[in-house]
Amino acid sequence: MVDFSRRDALVATVGVTTLAAASSANAATPSTPAQPAIDLSPRERRSLDFDWRFKLGHAQDPARDFGYGANQRTYAKAGATAANWQVSQLSDSQFDASAWTPVTLPHDWGVELPFVDNPAFVPSGKPDDEDLRAAHGYKPLGREFPETSVGWYRKTFALPATDAGKRLSIEFDGAFRDALVIVNGYVLSHEDSGYSPFRVDITDIANLGGDNSLVVRVDASIGEGWFYEGAGLYRHVWLVKTAAVHVPQWGVFVRAKIDGTLSIDTDLINEGAAPAEFELVQSVVDAQGKPVLALTAAQGRLPGWERQSLSQTAHIASPVLWSLETPHLYSLLTEVKVGAAVVDRFVTRFGVRSIAFDADKGFLLNGQSVKLKGTCNHQDHAGVGAAIPDALQVWRLEQLKSMGCNAYRAAHNPPTPELLDACDHLGMLVIDEARRMSSDPTSMDELERLVRRDRNHPSVILWSIGNEEPQQGTARGAKVATTMKRLVNRLDPSRLVIAAMDSGFGEGISAVIDVQGFNYRHEKMDDFHAKFPNVPIIGTESASTVATRGQYARDDAKLYVPAYDTEHPWWATTAELWWSHAADRPWMAGGFIWTGFDYRGEPTPFNRWPSISSHFGALDTCGFPKDNYYYYRAWWRPEPLLHLLPHWNWEGREGQPIAVWAHSNCDKVELFLNGKSQGVRDVVPNHHVEWSVLYAPGVIEAHGYKAGKVILRERRETAGPAAALRFTTDRSRLTADGQDVAILKVEVLDAKGRPVPRADDSVTFTVTGPGQVIGVGNGNPTSHEPDLASQRKAFNGLCQAIVRTQREPGQLRVVASAPGLKPASVVIGVSARNA
Repeated sequence: MVDFSRRDALVATVGVTTLAAASSANAATPSTPAQPAIDLSPRERRSLDFDWRFKLGHAQDPARDFGYGANQRTYAKAGATAANWQVSQLSDSQFDASAWTPVTLPHDWGVELPFVDNPAFVPSGKPDDEDLRAAHGYKPLGREFPETSVGWYRKTFALPATDAGKRLSIEFDGAFRDALVIVNGYVLSHEDSGYSPFRVDITDIANLGGDNSLVVRVDASIGEGWFYEGAGLYRHVWLVKTAAVHVPQWGVFVRAKIDGTLSIDTDLINEGAAPAEFELVQSVVDAQGKPVLALTAAQGRLPGWERQSLSQTAHIASPVLWSLETPHLYSLLTEVKVGAAVVDRFVTRFGVRSIAFDADKGFLLNGQSVKLKGTCNHQDHAGVGAAIPDALQVWRLEQLKSMGCNAYRAAHNPPTPELLDACDHLGMLVIDEARRMSSDPTSMDELERLVRRDRNHPSVILWSIGNEEPQQGTARGAKVATTMKRLVNRLDPSRLVIAAMDSGFGEGISAVIDVQGFNYRHEKMDDFHAKFPNVPIIGTESASTVATRGQYARDDAKLYVPAYDTEHPWWATTAELWWSHAADRPWMAGGFIWTGFDYRGEPTPFNRWPSISSHFGALDTCGFPKDNYYYYRAWWRPEPLLHLLPHWNWEGREGQPIAVWAHSNCDKVELFLNGKSQGVRDVVPNHHVEWSVLYAPGVIEAHGYKAGKVILRERRETAGPAAALRFTTDRSRLTADGQDVAILKVEVLDAKGRPVPRADDSVTFTVTGPGQVIGVGNGNPTSHEPDLASQRKAFNGLCQAIVRTQREPGQLRVVASAPGLKPASVVIGVSARNA
């Protein structure tokens, strides 16, 4: 998995030409210095992601669910292994799961299931008509599909006898959903949430000096969202070993001011009977591992089975600030000594920066106004579903940064920790969001875990407690919000609270939250600002243009919408209308477009079979840019840009008018058809330019002018039949850790090397060496091809494969081939982690 102390982040690419080059780059260039690894011994934290076995169970039939719930004795006798008392057949340590499917975590079994139509759906003809199964991408998950909605995971791991006296736990970063954890036949945990991390203490029942059985039953019958959520152990799992006296999970909180003042709260726990005289020693190192601060040691006495919190202040001289351009991270190393021995080490990454929201100036980072150019995103990618590898998380953020995006809203749930780590290192601001807006004990516990886990991330700038909630404009909603905000403020007084609202602005929870979130309804912002001039405003969801990559006419039969910035639901706007509004208002902190990437489910405006994914993204489900990507790129980045659309293959439309657009931040753009000028257009800031051109095969070419000189040229040529494949990889070297991935792109070209815009050839991927294809995609919102496969049809000339390494070094070669086309290949070096 990605470890930023060992793997550098990749450079975000800029400009049309640079972007094209980057897509075929053979090597990654570091954009941030590598942070040295820190030795945490005697604490151990090791991955449990490997060597699992998986099999579907059954939500209704105990006989097909390995005996789980076969009688009323499920919880009668803890740890029982006798057939008439055991929790399930898997409680038996000798259970043979060798025939089950071997899997590596993260794993989403939902993405492996077929697509299933809903014959019971009858369209009503209303504008917002939708098949509710479309919202989750037509995967057979839910109570109507008992045979595919429960999954069992099993693995065996050894613990040495030398672990005697240690505290042992398993940490799950998240499981979807309703996870039952059974260790050595004992039911140790039952976690409802599909997004919250949870910890399971196994100390008392662990087999030391022998094997241990870990079984997890995951039940995805009940969902939490209205979008594809996946199924299974789709996040990492860890084995943690500590001494009795140690820093508990998320037990250190660092608050830093830009003058270098640090406020540090450290929790210590003694999970042993004997009282301990301890010494707490803390120090800070910079991003290069250089010591910059040593705190005065603190001593104390910690009685058995008690927890204490210590607060300290310190000062870093001339701190390097965390910013979007230089996301510098410090590390606080906490050492716990009992007697003269170090019994625990714990590292906490943090950044030194200030954040503020001002009703007149918008958002300020380190005292400077920063317009939030954000995107909302679900945790979903072509080929792998919700089980996004760490390196793919980084790659996705890089695509957003190349567009000019500087902020990320985790919609609508706590993100995976590695996403926030990547945001910290790449310089991406984050709205961190709770899944449920409720003050019941379970929801409050999930909220507390979210804040405790994420409060040290400098990228996190706001806590979001809700999204378009039914109670948002009511007095009851205000009570719920007050309870949630009180907890957030107690755990983290350094950040403000927001909620994303789509109605009731100025009512209900508006009086409670610190920053007003507007989901769409940008036309109401001016009136709200006039009425509440002291309340900061953000567009928490903006635009929602719908577009299908590479399509330039609406096709209700194929369920495609044009990629021009012209179509949107009634409650939304175009990208251009929204951003031109936001850019002109300094009091508006910015906004988050819906969405950065297409995602499974919510296939608006075609919420019916066979649509299986959304059209909202600036990039499709593979991360291939749509034309709107370049609109934002033109106005969200300072570099000159010129992007021309559409393609120029319009066979059968000779002499008919074609709408030609350009997205550019040049002063003027001139368009040529086969060398003849079609006119010059002045570029109005935050707007596109366009022409109506009578189609003739050949070339359209745009010239971008700055100060009267041509500085950019962009062309589209009429392509011939498909003749060859072009195959590129995002990285030329990977780590042999069984988790690292390369993102492979296939383009279909004609005999002259020009992209064939409508190509749909079936591409096969063949791998030799230490790796495997773990997912494929093409961005087609109606494709029902399997994601876990070795082949994929191109969609409008493009498709993608994701290749994961194995745990051995070597050379990885991937060949892309298609019938009748010249094949292509890439070679990727796979090295040991420290090679």
